[in-house]
Amino acid sequence: MDLIIWLLLLFLLFYEPVIGYFDYQKFKKRVKTDQNARMKYYNQVMIALWVPTFVILLLIFFTELTFRDIGLALPTINTEPLGTWLTYVGLGSGISYIVIVLYFIIGYQFSNKIKQEFSQKQKAGLENSVIAPLLPVTEREKKRWNYVSVTAGLTEEVIYRGFTIYALAYLFPSLSIWAIILFASLIFGLAHTYQGFVMGVVRTSLFGVLFCIIYISTGSIIPLIILHFLVDYIAKLGE
Repeated sequence: MDLIIWLLLLFLLFYEPVIGYFDYQKFKKRVKTDQNARMKYYNQVMIALWVPTFVILLLIFFTELTFRDIGLALPTINTEPLGTWLTYVGLGSGISYIVIVLYFIIGYQFSNKIKQEFSQKQKAGLENSVIAPLLPVTEREKKRWNYVSVTAGLTEEVIYRGFTIYALAYLFPSLSIWAIILFASLIFGLAHTYQGFVMGVVRTSLFGVLFCIIYISTGSIIPLIILHFLVDYIAKLGE
């Protein structure tokens, strides 16, 4: 099992930060001339996420690794690893984030005012943004984006929270919990190198820290899967 864990970690450190980055540069050129470029890229992204996830699931079925080891369990609040104050700050931040995202998702459907407000904010935020070419435009692309959102929400939490934190603790038992959080968050940030250094690596790593705190505080990635899905799903909204 050790060899497979090492290979998976090396894959995470190489595939998305390097191959994923150059694939996205090619995609940005293709999308200008190929009307099917987004659909092809969405499929490519989903395959790249499901392959390591299936390998992790195989480890669960054929080794001592369990679903609980990677956070696929019901959440229960545990303040011991990080302390009471940080645990509840992390949980409160996560709940607040979910409420804000749901406010815009639901409001977008039922309130013209919220719809207009969100569309304006999204348009301003995406102006000259490196991820603008990635977001769906046609109805067909928006439907496929739903699958991308589900895939990212589920697989990225399994890979970058559940598995990565387990792998770091397993391979480096002397690491402190904060060292594990920082390394796991950095690996998650590097997977978004294609979005740029500040908006991709730095911003995503900070989100990774928050998500790690929530995971360690609850022992479950299930709330994070839901939150992650909602964050990706909302990106398809807008005029």
